[in-house]
Amino acid sequence: MNIFWFRRDLRLDDNVGLFHALNSGIEVLPVFIFDEDILSQLPADDARVTFIHQQLEKIQNQLQKIGKSLAVFHGKPIEIFKQLITENSIKTVYTNHDYEPYARKRDLDLYHLFKDKGIEFKTSKDQVIFEKSEVVKDDGTPYVVYTPYSNKWKENFKKIQVTFYKSEEYLDNITQHSYPFLSLSDIGFAPSSFNVTPFDISNALIDNYEATRNFPALNKTSYLGIYLRFGAVSIRKIVAKAIESKNETFFKELIWREFFMQILWHFPHTNKASFRSKYDEVKWDNNEDLFQKWCEGKTGYPFVDAGMRELNTTGHMHNRVRMITASFLCKHLLIDWRWGEAYFASKLLDYEQSSNVGNWQWAAGSGVDAAPYFRIFNPTEQIKKFDKDLKYIKKWIPEIDTQFYPQPIVDHKEARERCLKVYKEAVG
Repeated sequence: MNIFWFRRDLRLDDNVGLFHALNSGIEVLPVFIFDEDILSQLPADDARVTFIHQQLEKIQNQLQKIGKSLAVFHGKPIEIFKQLITENSIKTVYTNHDYEPYARKRDLDLYHLFKDKGIEFKTSKDQVIFEKSEVVKDDGTPYVVYTPYSNKWKENFKKIQVTFYKSEEYLDNITQHSYPFLSLSDIGFAPSSFNVTPFDISNALIDNYEATRNFPALNKTSYLGIYLRFGAVSIRKIVAKAIESKNETFFKELIWREFFMQILWHFPHTNKASFRSKYDEVKWDNNEDLFQKWCEGKTGYPFVDAGMRELNTTGHMHNRVRMITASFLCKHLLIDWRWGEAYFASKLLDYEQSSNVGNWQWAAGSGVDAAPYFRIFNPTEQIKKFDKDLKYIKKWIPEIDTQFYPQPIVDHKEARERCLKVYKEAVG
């Protein structure tokens, strides 16, 4: 028997690793493991866990129609696999690549376990078009600036034929088994009250993407993030749609995703440390009371507060507003970008470690392709550009024009000058 291990690829169609497993000539046991090391850090109603379970239910429903089923476990992956190895004669474990530091260590530990047991561990590229060192400079070193990376990405893309893997056509090769399909309550979780917005890649949205994407009141974003994060949709199909639409701006967003992924792959320390190490010398103020006001959306700066309230209420925040709230935390409040990154990680439904870290370091000026430290968003001027009728702000701050809305917790001019002074002392 072979095993296919679902991870960040929660679909039956165009799934590379699943395709290879189902075409191996040996029956396949499909498994998913709720990793207790990850789940133990989450609240019992975490919306992302609910979303994952909903995707697993879709897979299970599809399989049950042909008399098959998905095995769902809860525990430490290495312990689950030890159990499966004891109970079955396993030749090969198939899965798809995961590039985050935790996943790389987990997979290395499993590789050694499988090797000791004479089991092959075969992993495939599935969640990106290009990975690791497939898009690098001519001398083999990684790109650390987006534009040349993007140009090389597109150059390389022209040279390949994108293949779609019809894994959904080989599901009869899944083995019969008696392993459980665990419910949310079985793993100690409850359904979240958050609703995940269906993604939108309609022609209407993509055709107007460049003109509408920066205005949060219009709500013209694709909401693809969480679906790509957990592989509920195929990146190959999304890229094909972007090419068909001929919208360069939408296409570039997909390349940005891969840019940050390869940065985290080549520089895994950046999930905790600044890419530009001198920025770790910045003397953050780290005022906990001000941080709490930022978290709650009570800074007295409407664009910032609206964004934080949207995040806290829905698990989503418009991308333009993410830049404004992040810049405000780092530059106006002089609070370490890692505090903000961790807060977003705890709240965002579409949390993707590489993009979250990359964008927070961009806001702080400490990352690759970063905004210079002296570029400081004026949150009031941003309103004039992107929400001049206050539609977005009034949606999230109904008390905006009343005495109940707080006064600004810092003065913009003073905060800007303090930021410039502190940064200059650190980085020269």
